[in-house]
Amino acid sequence: MLATVMNSIYVSEIFRFIGMNTQILTPFECGSMTKLFSKDRANKYFSQNTVVFLAGGTGHPYFSTDTGVVLRAVELDADIILMAKAVDGVYDSDPRNNPNAKKYEEISIQETLDKKLGVVDLSATVLCMENKMPMLVFALEEEHSIVNAVSGNFHGTKVTV
Repeated sequence: MLATVMNSIYVSEIFRFIGMNTQILTPFECGSMTKLFSKDRANKYFSQNTVVFLAGGTGHPYFSTDTGVVLRAVELDADIILMAKAVDGVYDSDPRNNPNAKKYEEISIQETLDKKLGVVDLSATVLCMENKMPMLVFALEEEHSIVNAVSGNFHGTKVTV
């Protein structure tokens, strides 16, 4: 949980350096660099054209940060989740262990569950399915990966509902 807060602080500072307004919201007190999450606070920042980082997962043990991401996306009526991972998309097996792993350009969330691909944990998968929340899964390490995902120059896997 705390690693997501540290990463959000880092990326937020990069965004601020290039002139963007940012805020970091967390489910727990975290000093003066973040504010407590509430749907109203997040929507207020969105209305002010502020980039909002939702860090710290749910703030509870037993729930992954993936589940926290999906939960917040559903709460905020997001259109899609941008999921930056250590690999550049969804594969039929781990590409770090299998050089012949096949990358999916597009796959349904149901297929990821049926094939046990583990894109996100089971709780997050079920939340995505029940709330029809699509995802774009891409490599965080790729240069400009977040900008590319937002601008349509996407190189990962689209997970559909």
